[in-house]
Amino acid sequence: MPRYKLVIEYDGAPFVGWQVQDNGVSVQAAFEAAVAAFCGESVSVRGAGRTDAGVHALGQVAHLDLTREWDADTVRDAINAHLKPHPIAVLSAEIVAATFDARFSALKRHYLYRIVNRRAPLALEAARAWRVARPLDAEAMHTAAQNLVGRHDFTTFRAAECQAKSPVKTLDRLDVERSGGHVRIQASARSFLHHQVRSMVGSLALVGEGKWSPDDLARALESRNRKACGPVAPPDGLYLVGVDY
Repeated sequence: MPRYKLVIEYDGAPFVGWQVQDNGVSVQAAFEAAVAAFCGESVSVRGAGRTDAGVHALGQVAHLDLTREWDADTVRDAINAHLKPHPIAVLSAEIVAATFDARFSALKRHYLYRIVNRRAPLALEAARAWRVARPLDAEAMHTAAQNLVGRHDFTTFRAAECQAKSPVKTLDRLDVERSGGHVRIQASARSFLHHQVRSMVGSLALVGEGKWSPDDLARALESRNRKACGPVAPPDGLYLVGVDY
C-alpha cells in the first residue's frame, strides 16, 4: 500500500480548521472528499499541523495511503481537480516510506504571522493579515520576543482547551521585522501549544504599541498564568509556511 507525502497550501478563511469537525467544512474533510472522488477510496489524510479556523497554510504537509500505486504527479493533479472550488491546492506529491508520518515525523514547524500596520482598513488582504492601526515599534517587539526563545513553560501563552500533555516547549526562533507598512513575525519550533503563536503575537503587539516593555513580556512568561497573557491575535494573519523532516 503506497504512502504519499503531499505539500498543500490553502486559504483558511472558509474553513473551521484543518481537522474534521461537526460545525462546518474542514480542510481535511474537503481533502478526503476529493481523494474519494478521484479514486473511490475512503482515506484518512493526516496533517503535520492542526491549524485552527481561519489560519492559512503555504506549506502544510500531509500523508495518505492508497491501495493502488499511482504516479505521484497524477495524484497531485487529480486531487486538485476534485478540490475545486475550495481554495486548497496540492503543490507536490511524492511516494514515501510507510514509516513516514506527516505529524509525528516532523522535526520542526515554521509559522509566519503577518501584521499590516496602518490606519486604513484592508481591502485586498482582509482575512489574510491582522490590521493594527496604532504604530508598532518592531525593534522593541523583536527585543522582547527573544525572552521567549528557548525551553520554557509556556502556560501563559496556552489556550485553556489545549490538550498537550505538558506546557513546556522549546521555541527555536521568534523574529520580528518590519518591511514598510508590514510587520512579520516568524516562529519555529518542533511543536507548539494550542494558540501559542497567536497568544505570543498579541502580547508582542502590546510591546510594539508601548503598553508593555520587554521586561513585562518576560514577567508574563515567568508567571505561568494565562491571565497574564495579552489579547490573542486573530487567526487571519497566521500561516503554516513549512515543516522540516
